[in-house]
This record gives sequence, structure tokens and C-alpha cells, in this order.
Amino acid sequence: ELTFHYWFWKNELKKFIHRDDLWIGFCQKRRFWLQNEKNVEINFENINDYLLKEIPEEWKNYDAIICEPIRVEVNKISKLIKKGWRNLLKEPTIFFDKRKHSIKLHFDMYHGYGLLDKAIEKMDDKNKFKFQNFVNYSNTFNPHIMLIAKPKILDLWFHDLFEWLFECEKIFKFDNLKDYETKRLYAYLAERYLSYWITEHTRYKEWPYLFYDSEKKNIYGD
Repeated sequence: ELTFHYWFWKNELKKFIHRDDLWIGFCQKRRFWLQNEKNVEINFENINDYLLKEIPEEWKNYDAIICEPIRVEVNKISKLIKKGWRNLLKEPTIFFDKRKHSIKLHFDMYHGYGLLDKAIEKMDDKNKFKFQNFVNYSNTFNPHIMLIAKPKILDLWFHDLFEWLFECEKIFKFDNLKDYETKRLYAYLAERYLSYWITEHTRYKEWPYLFYDSEKKNIYGD
């Protein structure tokens, strides 16, 4: 999705940059924006009735829409010990206090220990300190790099995002990003950064979305 986002930014966004009345949005594979309705049974026959197709009136005071957040607490002790043992050695109270189950802990466990810290070191000073605090102390984030926003907001977001990711490429490159944990490292970084950046720099609203696979039961959020 980042490849497409970059292409769109460089080739298409400039056509709409002065349209303050326009919203531009992105979904992800098998994830769709919904109308503001929850707890309804969605299937192949009725899914078209519940997908977001028009800009809701309640968005008029906002300039960015992001997915409803997910929590990152580790509920299985065995998994915490197996994947988070280095974090536990550094901060043993993580074992007893779920308030310390942060975005950083989750990233270290599932996407490569220490990689998030290395990436943040490559960030511009404008965002580095606040983003570091965000991942160290927050236990929720808005997933999937799904965003609906005004063109000028998208332009600012893409500028900061890709400036950072290109710096990250200098240290992580691509050759070593092969397994499940790191193959999509740049997307995982962008996903966490989106949550921070939008909540820090815009008037935003969180919005429901659906994970839908026609062969599986639909799941709200994750």
C-alpha cells in the first residue's frame, strides 16, 4: 500500500491540492470503511448496504478520519515470556502491569526487537520526541494505514512519512526483510506513525471499519 500511496502523492494529489471541499480516502485489502453503524450482521448479500459511500454530515468539523483504535495488551503470559523476554529483563514490571504493555513492547515482540527505536532515531526533530513518547506510553493505535483526509492534510502527511521512511531504508534496506516479522517493516512503521501524526497534527475523528472475507465471518476491527 505504501508504493501506491507514494505514487498517488507524486502523480495525482497535486490535481486536488486546493480542493478544501474534497475528501480522499484509502482502504486496505479486505478492510472497508463502514457507515457509522455497529453490531450488524454483514454478509455477501447485504455488505453493499453498509459500506461508506457518502461523506457524513458529522465530518464537517474535521479534516482527517482514521480507524477506530485497537489495544496492544499481551493477554497470554507464555507469549509475553517467549517473545518479550528482552523487554522483561529490562523492565520486569511489564509482567505484572498491563498498563506498561505499550506500542513499543508490541512492536518489539512481533516486528523485531529494537527496530522501532532505530527507526525513530532517523526521524526529524519536529516529531522524534513526541513519537517516542507515544510508542512508549500508549497502549492503543489506529491500524492499517487507512486514512480519509483533505488533500492538504494528505500532502503534509505523505511528506513527513516518506521523508522518514527513506531514511529508514538506509539502515534496514530490503534484503534482510524476509520473514513474517520484518517483511512488511515499513508498513508496520507507517501504521504506528499514522496514529501519532494524525492525532498530533489534525482535527481528526475515529471511524468504524470492517474486516470482511466472503469465506469467513466478518470481524469488526481486528
